[in-house]
Amino acid sequence: MTKPNDNFFERVYSIVRQIPYGKVTSYGAIAKALGTARSARMVGWAMNVSHHLEDVPAHRVVNRKGLLTGKLHFDGTNLMQQLLENEGIQVRDSQIIDFDTHFWEPDIQQ
Repeated sequence: MTKPNDNFFERVYSIVRQIPYGKVTSYGAIAKALGTARSARMVGWAMNVSHHLEDVPAHRVVNRKGLLTGKLHFDGTNLMQQLLENEGIQVRDSQIIDFDTHFWEPDIQQ
């Protein structure tokens, strides 16, 4: 049985799979790229349930200020931060250093 959000979630995951190694994007940027009235919060819900999908780099999605707001949804202590640091992204106090340098703007979907 398909849930109403399945198609939206898959569209979110399609964008997240495009985020380059060593880059991050925000929930709001994904929502904007989808060109939908749905909010960044809905993108957050999609990301919260994506951790069983090995091909979705959920650690690369942060809030609009570069805060690792989704870190509690990762197993282990500081796993989200560790994954980002493994890609060369510095994090201090759960916030990305030089956020603008690492930010990736998704293409607007047609």
